[in-house]
This record gives sequence, C-alpha cells and structure tokens, in this order.
Amino acid sequence: MPTIAIDPDRDLGLITLIDPATRPFAGAIVQDEFDITASWHHHDMHQLQYAIEGSMQLEDERGRHILPRSLAGWIPAGTRHRNSLHRIRSVTVLLSRDCVEDAGAEVRILHVAPLMREMLVAATRWPLGKALDDTGRAFFTAFALLCRDWIKDHARLTLPSAKDQILEKALAFVRADPVGCTLTETLQVAALSERTLRRRCQAELGMGWDEYRRRARLLATLGPLTETDQSIAQLAANVGFENQSAYARAFRLLTGQSPQAYRRSSRR
Repeated sequence: MPTIAIDPDRDLGLITLIDPATRPFAGAIVQDEFDITASWHHHDMHQLQYAIEGSMQLEDERGRHILPRSLAGWIPAGTRHRNSLHRIRSVTVLLSRDCVEDAGAEVRILHVAPLMREMLVAATRWPLGKALDDTGRAFFTAFALLCRDWIKDHARLTLPSAKDQILEKALAFVRADPVGCTLTETLQVAALSERTLRRRCQAELGMGWDEYRRRARLLATLGPLTETDQSIAQLAANVGFENQSAYARAFRLLTGQSPQAYRRSSRR
C-alpha cells in the first residue's frame, strides 16, 4: 500500500469502510502494509485496533495514545479520531454498532490479555466485506461479548491534548521530542512565559509541564520495553532518567507495574 500523508488537521468526517447497503456484522482488516498518517475521521462501526508487532499512535480529542503490542485501542462507532501506523504488523477488527452494549463514546486503551491477542490474530481469517460463514458469525458474536468486558478495564495511559491552541503548540513540541526538548525551547516555541506555561498546564491538564514531559518520556519507552530486549537501565538512560531506580518508580506510578513486570505480562 502506498504511503498516505494527509493534512492531519483536516476532518474527513464519516469514512465508510464498506458499502453500507451490505450491513456487515463484523470483519477484520489486515494493515501490515499500511503507511498512514491520517486526518481526523470517524466510522459507522466499532473498531478495535492492535499492533501485532511494532507500535502505532492513536489520537482522539482528549489526547494521544501510543499502542505497542501490550495495548489495543477501542474506538466506538462515531468517535472522532486519527491514527498513525507505518508498515507494522497490525489488524483492526470492526463490529456493527448494535452488537456491543455500553460501547462508550470515547477512545479507550485496553491491556491486551493473551485471549484478546489470540482472538485479534484469529479474526484475520474473516476479512471485512467477505460474507461470514457460521463459524465466523459465532466467532464475532463471542468477540463482541468479550469486548463488553474488555472495555471496562482500560489503561489510563493518555498523553493529554489541550483545547488552548497556544498551550497545545507547546505540548505538541514536547510530544515530538520528549527526550530532547527543554523548558527554554518549549517557551520559545509557544511564546509563553514560564509562569504562564505552568499555570495553563495545571489549569487545563491537571498536571504541570514537568509531569507532562515525564509522562511523554515514559510512554516513549512502552514500545522498546515490549518489543526489544534492551535492559531497563538502557531504556531509562535513553529517555533521560538519571538512573534505573528513578525510571522504575515513575513507571510504576504511571502503570501500576514495574517495568520488568510490564515486560513479562506483555510477552506472556
């Protein structure tokens, strides 16, 4: 599939992935060759998006989410979002609007248990748009019922966005380079004083600039933590933590697990 780079701030509205006259119940789209930086859009089906290998980014109006293979993104039908995935092994499962009770109205980030991972991979047997056989219908009926439970236990690993355009400019600068950016450079990019930046961060996000940057640095390690065998000490150094202990403490506060436990659970 060719590279697709669309104006990220444009809103494409409803994107229908299949002729609505066919009214599909469910199906999967294998995205292994996708090289996409998408604009804002929404679908008329629920979507569960997952990177089998590698990681992708998913963004809604609340913030940005990084999805390594330990996490999946639940996108309810009608929810405005945009995503970025670049030639990784990935799949999206789509379910009709009426087959999942209490689907919610916003993106949720889900911890991927072994059963979910196996079912996401197995779903590729039934491409979206292809008529489902009896086995496929039974499979997606069970999948939809499980989604109802999966989405109740979601990970709070969002990097918030700001509605204040000036503050969002500063935050976008941090997200682009959480390791290399400095407070001085951020102030210059957004043309803000340090006092104003810190006050606006706290007022709109409920966290200070330093905490925002720390979270961005931690989230940047999720992919390498689950996809590589780099030591915890090396991961900590790569994102600018002074030592492994400081990184481990911050990681546990964010995720509820130590880096080692998170790595083990993602590979189980």
